[in-house]
Amino acid sequence: MGISRGFLLFCTLPFLLHAGSWDEARAQEKIKISYSSADTTNALYFVAQEQNFYKRHGLEVELVFVPSTITSVSSLLSGDVKFTNATGGAIASAVIGGANLAIIACHINTLPYELVVHESIKSAENLKGKSIGISRVGSASDMAAHFLVRGLGLEPVKDVPITDVGDAAKMAAAFRTGKIAGFPSPPGIINLAKDMPYRILISAANFQKRFDFPYACVNTTRTFLAGQRDTVKRVAMALIEATQFFKTRREESKKIIAKYSKQNNEAYLESSYSAVAKLYERVPLVPRSGLEFQIKEALAGKPGARLRFEDLVDENVVRELEKNGFIDRVYGQ
Repeated sequence: MGISRGFLLFCTLPFLLHAGSWDEARAQEKIKISYSSADTTNALYFVAQEQNFYKRHGLEVELVFVPSTITSVSSLLSGDVKFTNATGGAIASAVIGGANLAIIACHINTLPYELVVHESIKSAENLKGKSIGISRVGSASDMAAHFLVRGLGLEPVKDVPITDVGDAAKMAAAFRTGKIAGFPSPPGIINLAKDMPYRILISAANFQKRFDFPYACVNTTRTFLAGQRDTVKRVAMALIEATQFFKTRREESKKIIAKYSKQNNEAYLESSYSAVAKLYERVPLVPRSGLEFQIKEALAGKPGARLRFEDLVDENVVRELEKNGFIDRVYGQ
């Protein structure tokens, strides 16, 4: 006995409707991602939002500005946000303190700094004997000062004294008055300062051998990673697509930087874009040597505490995306 097409449609319609509503629900999965600053090193989060890469992977993302690492980690642990960006060292310190966190990817794996000096300083030899300013001992700017000075073939402290100056305002004042001859700065920031003649003596973006330092990492809780691995994977996919877009679409990316940073200074946009585009990783894995250095720093002064690379990092999602060809497809290879 034959079955009518109408009867088949009647039977399958509920399943079709259910499938449609499931896809719609998936497309509306809402998550919050926190970011620590609106500078260019975090641009891939903004690009993924503006170019709808999150939505492409079924996510409705709310980006939340949280300038404090301590606050962002607290928000992550409370479940208010599902992902946050931070350095490997910041996450290592949180895990040593008992936080159940994991680094799933790192998109910048060196300190994204350039050495700004007075215009009269044209070579490493000119810099010798003059002071470089940092915000405080042990800060990212301190580490950046050391590796930038070494990049010039000089010895920090011995050849180039390093001076604890304070915040950005104090740094600018010390530079303007000649108290310091230069300072490490995130790419392009110096272009926002007026009436301060300067030159960039060296930039991390141009190093042939980089200083490994997990700087812009994507982090979540191990509980969320275990229970919502598919969501973690889709966030990783969106950010990899955003990275490829940033690297290949200069003008569109600069417009996005301008929107989020609220800066329209062309020199800033161009120089910060050019530097960061070189630093973003095609495959955002975590360099073991760089993270182990950060772990060692985080463990200093904490007798009895232990932490290994494997305790901190879960690269399975990124390695899967590399192995299954997703990253190659994104980059058209």
